[in-house]
Amino acid sequence: MPSVSEQPFRPEHFERQDERDDTLFYSVARLETHIDDHAIAAVGKLYAELLPPDAEVLDFMSSWKSHMPEGLRLNRLTGLGLNEVELRENDQLDGWVVHDVNETVELPFAEGSFDAAVMCVSVQYLVHPVETFREVRRVLRPGGPFIVTYSNRPFPEKAVAIWWACSMEDRARLVGGYFHYAGGWEGLTAQDRSERREAGADPLFAVWARKAAD
Repeated sequence: MPSVSEQPFRPEHFERQDERDDTLFYSVARLETHIDDHAIAAVGKLYAELLPPDAEVLDFMSSWKSHMPEGLRLNRLTGLGLNEVELRENDQLDGWVVHDVNETVELPFAEGSFDAAVMCVSVQYLVHPVETFREVRRVLRPGGPFIVTYSNRPFPEKAVAIWWACSMEDRARLVGGYFHYAGGWEGLTAQDRSERREAGADPLFAVWARKAAD
């Protein structure tokens, strides 16, 4: 894979069908789940495996559900998303911030604020993914995991061009590339975490890495 300084991404890779301000598209609260119950269960199992107990966790590009499993002990879960109504409806969050990462990559948190970060079925909407992954790394403590999950049901008008150009397998490599070119991550892992594999069931894929020590 090319070095961090030689990232292959171009602006046209992150063009979208709908280039309007994201705050317009997400101004309507969507109080519905975007993956089926089996995929949601797979997300919860992954979090139970990877999130440290009593952690302070950032739910990145959050919505009205965070899919944290029952029994997982967290010290604090902070949501960052675009729709205030959805964030207010999320009863797992201890706090939340409305913030458009596609407009302002810099996150409104101090360096080393969190023990872990998760992003559920939203990576396909990032228009500055490498810079965003670098910023997530900044707000994590050393060793903290960033867990990215995705399925096959995006909002088509907001998913970036390179996402549509990739197969499901290639998308794991793409997300892995975001980690690689952001720099400062270790233990990169990609897995198919699908609970059911029959036709019509939502798949669930995960890619994660941990913040390397400075």
